[in-house]
Amino acid sequence: MEQGSLLGLIPLAVYIILCFTRFGQIFAVIAGMLVAAAIGHHGIMDIAAAVRGGLGSFLGYIGMIILLGAGLGQVLKRTGVVRHLVFMVTERWNINSQNRAFLVVMSCSVIIVSLLGTMAGGNAILAPILIPIAAAVGVTPNAMAVLLHGAGASGLFLGPFTPPMVALMEFTGLSYPQVLLNAGLPVSIIMWLVTFFWARRVQKASTGKNRYSEEDIAKENADWKPDASVRRATLVFLVTMFTMVGYGIVIEGGSTFVVAIMLVTAALTGVAANLDPVEIIDSICDGAKNFIWLFFFFVLLDPFINFIQETGAFQALAALLEPMVQDGGTVGFIAFSTMVGIFGVPGAAVAQAEVLNKMFLPLVQSLNIPMTLWVAVLLIGSQMTSFAIPEGDMQGQMGLARSSDLKSVLCNGWLIVLCTTMYVIIRAMIMVM
Repeated sequence: MEQGSLLGLIPLAVYIILCFTRFGQIFAVIAGMLVAAAIGHHGIMDIAAAVRGGLGSFLGYIGMIILLGAGLGQVLKRTGVVRHLVFMVTERWNINSQNRAFLVVMSCSVIIVSLLGTMAGGNAILAPILIPIAAAVGVTPNAMAVLLHGAGASGLFLGPFTPPMVALMEFTGLSYPQVLLNAGLPVSIIMWLVTFFWARRVQKASTGKNRYSEEDIAKENADWKPDASVRRATLVFLVTMFTMVGYGIVIEGGSTFVVAIMLVTAALTGVAANLDPVEIIDSICDGAKNFIWLFFFFVLLDPFINFIQETGAFQALAALLEPMVQDGGTVGFIAFSTMVGIFGVPGAAVAQAEVLNKMFLPLVQSLNIPMTLWVAVLLIGSQMTSFAIPEGDMQGQMGLARSSDLKSVLCNGWLIVLCTTMYVIIRAMIMVM
């Protein structure tokens, strides 16, 4: 029975292998879904019904949140709100040193990414604004790439409606403050410290060897001041965002309230900047279009995971591993499951968290591991892959920083992986003491 059930892991293996090929994640999840359907003896109507169900699933909802986050980002860019937020940060800092420039770049990246829920979209908006400011004090592209990648990603672990945080709340049943205090904030602090000190080292090593052009430095417009429309839009954005987030927490709106926050915030910000309804909608659609593939991916991921789960593969895997886990104890299991997440399950981070949770949840329950610890495993196991392996996120941030120094960014990633993994293992050790 267990051996037969373990055959249900074949689709997962197919998916993992294809994720590392040129075919991409959508092809990988389609192939995995079809193999899982074949193993489970599902016909074409079963597959069609499952895909339809995926449209209304939680994973499909996560895809919609990503689209709306990117759309909101485009509204903020078009209205000048992003530039004004950066201006508000830089105006209070006399940026006359590289260390201060590092802190400004990191702060702006964390703030914008946590508000928009997308690192790719947030840093793409910020980079053209921040590069001239940083270049003016000699920050190199090598260090800039480290800063954008290391700091920007942490913003995803702080915002109450970023896709990773929404997913972690759904998977563990914890509230936003619980996820933030037990996973998001500790991991972010580790990432900030590692990124800042490694960026200083990279800056020292690359000074005199690589630099931004005079044209990049000249792009800084020191005389830029927000006009009345931009100031009004920024005020409306901040008031609306924080009011709705606070209200959502009070009423325990959870993930369901996220779409309302994004739509209302985008609409009111656009109106405050004198955009008409068509311009607001066009901006949202323009920002979302580059992430349509992720929406399709999450819709297809739901039937893929469900077909595997119906085979009993995850339960069989738990039964197979249980004797070894009992021998290794809680600490051994935490270390093992974290490493499996980082190195064994590729793909979009929320998808990794979903697979990791379904795969190991029976063992988590049998070992009585609290969700406050398991949420840290899910976060680190799903998010650190982009730091351990030079995949799209890492390459994308290098491109935004105009750097070709993969070694520096990858070394920063490895240090973050090491430190965050040690953090969750130490927490497990403290728990069993």
